[in-house]
This record gives sequence, C-alpha cells and structure tokens, in this order.
Amino acid sequence: MPNASDDLFTREDPIFANKELLEINHLPGEGRIVGRDDEIANLATAVNPAIFGQSPSNVLIYGKTGTGKSLCAKYVSQRLVETAEEEGVKATFAYVDCAQDTTETQAVQTIADSVNDVDVTSIKVPDKGLSTSTYYKRLWRILDALYDVVLIILDEIDKLSDDDILMQLSRAGEAGKISGCKLGVIGISNKIQYKDRMDERVKSSLCEREFVFPPYDANQLRDIMDARSDAFREGVLDPSTIPRAAALAAREHGDARKAIDILRYAGEIAQSMGAATVKENFVTQARQRAETDRFRELIRGSTPHSRYVLQALAILSLSNQQQDGFRTSRVYEVYENICRQQGSDSLSLRRVRDLLKEHAFLDIIEQSKHSGGSAEGSYTKHQLLEDPDVVKDVLTESVDA
Repeated sequence: MPNASDDLFTREDPIFANKELLEINHLPGEGRIVGRDDEIANLATAVNPAIFGQSPSNVLIYGKTGTGKSLCAKYVSQRLVETAEEEGVKATFAYVDCAQDTTETQAVQTIADSVNDVDVTSIKVPDKGLSTSTYYKRLWRILDALYDVVLIILDEIDKLSDDDILMQLSRAGEAGKISGCKLGVIGISNKIQYKDRMDERVKSSLCEREFVFPPYDANQLRDIMDARSDAFREGVLDPSTIPRAAALAAREHGDARKAIDILRYAGEIAQSMGAATVKENFVTQARQRAETDRFRELIRGSTPHSRYVLQALAILSLSNQQQDGFRTSRVYEVYENICRQQGSDSLSLRRVRDLLKEHAFLDIIEQSKHSGGSAEGSYTKHQLLEDPDVVKDVLTESVDA
C-alpha cells in the first residue's frame, strides 16, 4: 500500500528554483542592485573617509517605500567594512529598524548588542533592565574597545518617538563620549518632510549630506525583476510576465518591493493552479493579492474602531471616486453609521481625529490642510492611499472572521 503522504507534499518545486531571491528582506549581491548606480556612488562618497579611519559624513536619505534606500545603505556599509579591513581599519555597521525599536532605549540597546563581542569586551548588553544612560555608557566603551569607525543605519527614522538618540550619536565624538572610534549615522525616512520637525541642533549635525531616492521607472523595475528571475526554474516565466508586472508597478507606485511581491505571488498562483508556466494574466491576480496582504499586515492588531474609521473612508472613496479627500466631519458621519450597524457606541470626534492621524503615520491615508477662508477657517481632508476596494474587502473579511 503506498504511503498516503507521498501525494500530500511536492518533493520538487516545478516553478521556483531559489524563492529566497524574491523575499523582501533578501539582500542582493552586487550584480543584483539595479537602477541605483548614482545613489550608491553618492552614498559611498559621503562615507568614504571611514576607510582611512576618519569621520564619515552623516547622511539623511529620503524616498518612498520600495525605492532601494535600505538596500543601498546596507550594501554601501558592507562594502565599506570590507574595504576598510583591507586598509587595516577596524570598521562595522549596525542596522536599527526604528519601526520596531521606537524608543531611545530600545534603539541604543539594539546598536550596542549588534556591535558587541562579549568575548573580547566582557561587556554584557541585556535585552532590558538597564537605564538608557547605562546602555549608552556600555555602547561607548564597546565602540572604543573594538572599532576605529562605525556606521549606524537608522531605518524609518521618522518612527522614533523623539530625537534624543540622534543628538547622542551625531555628537558623541564632539562631546568626548568616544575617543578612539569615529561614528557616522545614515538616517532613512519615507517622509520628505521629516527634517522639518527635527530639533535644530540635530538637524545641523545629522544633515551633512542629503539624498533623495526617486521611484523606479518601468525599465528599472524590469531590470530589477530580470536580475532576480533565476528565482524561477528555467523556462517557466512567460516572456511577457516581467514586462507586464514592471509596467503595472511603475504606473501605480514605482515600488520595487511591491513589484517583486507581485512576481512571487504570480509564481505561487501558477503553483497552486498546477500551471507549467507563470503567465502574464497571473500578474493582475497577483497584484490584487499583494495589495490585500500588505494592507492586512498594516492593520493587523488594530482595534475595531480603528477599522471602522478606515471603512468609512473606503465607503466615501468608492461612492465619490472623483473627490480627492474628505473632511473629518464627513468621515465621522459615516463612521457613526457604521458603529450603529455594528451595535457599538461611537467614539468622540477628537478620538476619531487621533485614529486618522495614526493611519496617516502608517501611510494608509494622506492628510492635507486646507483653508476655507474667514467664513470656515482651516480644515483637514483625508484620502486613502490604499485601493478602496482592497480596504473594503479586507475590513469586511476581518469583521466576518
């Protein structure tokens, strides 16, 4: 009698040869970073003094999600460490995801832990339990004990709760906190207006060099996906699949992450359907799935009322497709109707304003200030950045679950 498990699992993947190449967190090799030659060269010039043990420039990088900011920062930092070693300079870099480590204490603990070698320093950096100042003292001791130069990448820097760590890092040498080690900071933000709310002293220290990463165009997106096409088995990609995915992504957002997601999902759709090739028509289905999954991830863990507010904006967007945004009062009216339908008491207008701000912070919606003149005064309009159909579908699904 054949083993029942024989038919349950596929022992050889007919579509993917190396699926890891299509994962967002996969750092491509040198030949796989496409369309960012100028940005890489500019960033390398800014930090170049570090290979001689001198202070690198502090850098602020702006650009929309999926424009290669983190990728290029990590790549240049890694190359710098390797080149510095050839020059007899001890260098390293630390990466902090500020969306996860939002407080000063969390961020400095992550940095200290990632650059430490406890066998050499005998300095322990526990996950928690120390004061912020103690974490800093241990970090300064580690840096002076182990390195000549350290680069610190602060990704999504706008998610930090305050500027305190930027002040400490950008002025550590000047303040005499470290004596034998030079420190450079690479700040990365999706928000071009982030600098406007920075402390002036931090701004003068941190913004020595600023670079803007533009969205990718269709040709660059096609090259990016071509460079990762060996994620698939030979011959399974229809010739029109990558150009179609690139054109779609370029028209909508120029986001390489989303483009790669679409390509991966198209492969998974082919897999689930038992198709021998990844066809062009799978791309449209894949785009919908990628958008849905991304939005589902964004609102995971959000409260019912947080979802009701988004649902109200989705309803308004679908019924008024020519309108570019809706006033808070209009969103609140629809929100109250949804609460009644759900048998729930509505929150105050002030609290709904706060929820809308939270969604703007996550880049789910965009807020804009308007002036209604002396009669009306100023007011805020809110516009969904996500596809309203996707928002409505995911929110309906979360209510049913």
